[in-house]
Amino acid sequence: MTRGLFSAGPPQDEKQPPRGGSDPRSGGAWGAFFITGTDTEIGKTAITAALTHLAAQSGLRAAAIKPLAAGQDCVDGRWVNEDVLRLRAASNMDLRDDEVGPLQLRTPCAPHIAARLEGRTISRDSLLAAVRGVAARADIAFVEGVGGFRVPLVPGWDTADLAVDLGLPVVLVVGLRLGCINHALLTAEAVRARGLPLAGWVANTVDAAMAHGADNLAALEAGLSAPLLGHVPRLSDPHPAAIAAHLPKALALLLAQQAA
Repeated sequence: MTRGLFSAGPPQDEKQPPRGGSDPRSGGAWGAFFITGTDTEIGKTAITAALTHLAAQSGLRAAAIKPLAAGQDCVDGRWVNEDVLRLRAASNMDLRDDEVGPLQLRTPCAPHIAARLEGRTISRDSLLAAVRGVAARADIAFVEGVGGFRVPLVPGWDTADLAVDLGLPVVLVVGLRLGCINHALLTAEAVRARGLPLAGWVANTVDAAMAHGADNLAALEAGLSAPLLGHVPRLSDPHPAAIAAHLPKALALLLAQQAA
């Protein structure tokens, strides 16, 4: 049984809108960025919330959107996703939970598995419409992916395709831990292979005891060939303002690319 906004059936073939337009309904680059990461649990939501906070503090109407979120808890009789709540709190717009997180699944696993277990269907058209509808009301929007860059959603459509359909430049969150160089370079290669610009990357410390941190950062800077938006240390209280303090030039760098 299919519930909510998402209709039954496989993704529909649709003509892709031209990229680079200023109209959010065009599906092109409309003052928005797609946030992806080198893996799951490397701080995408924390960085997305911090970027949203920075934009809101600058006076922009800033929306954070997580099109798919897997894993909910029942709090006071209401099923909620922690990431969605965190992103909603970072925004200065009056958005509902279901606008920040259009498709929220209860099972904490890959979305296509969670959807199957729960009898729900992921509809490409409905998901894109939901994201575009919220972004159209904002001056800037940060659209957070799920897991890494290529997470399957339905046969023939994954999160990389979602980014392509939205036509958004990509911000890569690199979780600093052993293996991050390989993961980051492969992700950047996948982003560019799809014709999407890598707008910048954030070095987010996952393993505070990581050996040879400076050498790893140098290798990432050389290999990614994109602006480093900031280096976030391991924080005891990683709330958006605290993280944003380590991203002082991030918003300016991103907006400059939008204007170019």
